[in-house]
Amino acid sequence: MGLFDQTEIGGVGKAFLTTHWSLIEEVGQGDDQKNRALIGLLLEKYWKPVYCYLRRKGYDNESAKDLTQGFIQEIVIGHTLIQKADRAKGRFRTFLLTALDRYLINVKDAEAAQKRIPRHRLVSLDWVVPSDLSGAVTELSPEDSFHYAWVSSLLERILSEVQAKCLEQGKTVHWAAFHDRILEPAVEGTTAPSMNEICRRHGIENPVKASNMIVTVKRMMQIVFMEGLRQSVSSEEEVQEELQEIRRFFPKLAQY
Repeated sequence: MGLFDQTEIGGVGKAFLTTHWSLIEEVGQGDDQKNRALIGLLLEKYWKPVYCYLRRKGYDNESAKDLTQGFIQEIVIGHTLIQKADRAKGRFRTFLLTALDRYLINVKDAEAAQKRIPRHRLVSLDWVVPSDLSGAVTELSPEDSFHYAWVSSLLERILSEVQAKCLEQGKTVHWAAFHDRILEPAVEGTTAPSMNEICRRHGIENPVKASNMIVTVKRMMQIVFMEGLRQSVSSEEEVQEELQEIRRFFPKLAQY
């Protein structure tokens, strides 16, 4: 059972969530307080792919941060970037990248970008942004760096949610076994420890039980993963496209 295999859990006819598109549909419908919350939510979810794309376009750290916030605020406060948004015509991140390119056309340089950002920003952009990009991103084109950052952010959120679920359900050892046997080797490129070693590390009775515990976490992750995917796509075909993208960037993780 591969980590990103599509399962029958929820069925292929499961209704697609509309969380991401719903955020866009709320644009212009609220007051400053609602806009502030919306900007914050969009930044939380999407700053990384936008920021990485801008850095690979040649903007320095501070300019990319300003442009990232300016872009998100333009989506919420302005209307020109979302006029053609149509959830039926593609993936949400495709829309986001197209909108970002449109935004950059109207922004000549960092100084112009600064002038476009309201003096009293609705949301502070004080979250930690690396001054230097990771090696993986610096080797990619701007477009691929956007997609890579999008996928990695999605995986980070999914893994965080699955870990939290394991802790809530008293499956701390389950998570630890999954982390050591599957996650860390795939991410770090190291050799996976044997099942006997996993049992020794975490006090598990035997390899069969350890294997079952790991499968339990993988199934949890598949459910959360598919739910996450369906938040930004509108059809089963687009789910398959997303899965291919994930396998392209994280082949070692996908093989599990």
